[in-house]
Amino acid sequence: VQLVQLGAELRNPGASVKVVCKASGYTFTSYYISWVRQAPGQGLEWMGRIDPEGGGSKYAQKFQGRVTFTADTSTSTAYVELSSLTSEDTAVYYCARDRATGWGNVLDAWGQGTLVTVSS
Repeated sequence: VQLVQLGAELRNPGASVKVVCKASGYTFTSYYISWVRQAPGQGLEWMGRIDPEGGGSKYAQKFQGRVTFTADTSTSTAYVELSSLTSEDTAVYYCARDRATGWGNVLDAWGQGTLVTVSS
């Protein structure tokens, strides 16, 4: 199982960014993809998840209306797009394979992260 992300993105405040996550080594449509971010000096923050098979998504309340998850099953690639960026969005953005278990969801494989820096 491998989730590959690009290295870094730099954006101005007010702009948008689309982070890419390419999956391989498993059946892409059999697992959700969750997105998690970590701001400098902060803990991990779950943003939400997408079901690649149907495209249905669940967003953490904080990100509703400003974040969009998409998935391309033909290339096994997931995306998160974040709009109206502010400096508070500066963080490392991770994708993770999201596996449902009897005890809840487990993020059992992670991308290496994409650093998004928002600065003028």
